[in-house]
Amino acid sequence: MSEFEKDGPKVVIILDNASIHKKEEFTEKIKLEMPNLVLEFLPEYSPDYNLVELVWHSAKEFISNRLFKSIEDLEALINKLLNEGELAINWHRKVKNKGSAIDAI
Repeated sequence: MSEFEKDGPKVVIILDNASIHKKEEFTEKIKLEMPNLVLEFLPEYSPDYNLVELVWHSAKEFISNRLFKSIEDLEALINKLLNEGELAINWHRKVKNKGSAIDAI
């Protein structure tokens, strides 16, 4: 019997290096209780591989240096950008980091 037939399909989850993602108590529990989950970590200091960094960088660039009358106005703009699809993202932009930059695809 093959590993696939025995254990089923594998699910690969790619995580950044936030300390919470690497807590041994969680990673060990996942290994023991969820053997079909495979945790892979991005290289350290590599925001260019993490697409959420590119999205957040684009949103911050749009929001910065603007004056909002209220926190509600800011929240409405963030909602419009992130939840209603109005944020234009330059997918080939390079995010500044401590290592080499790559193009996000």
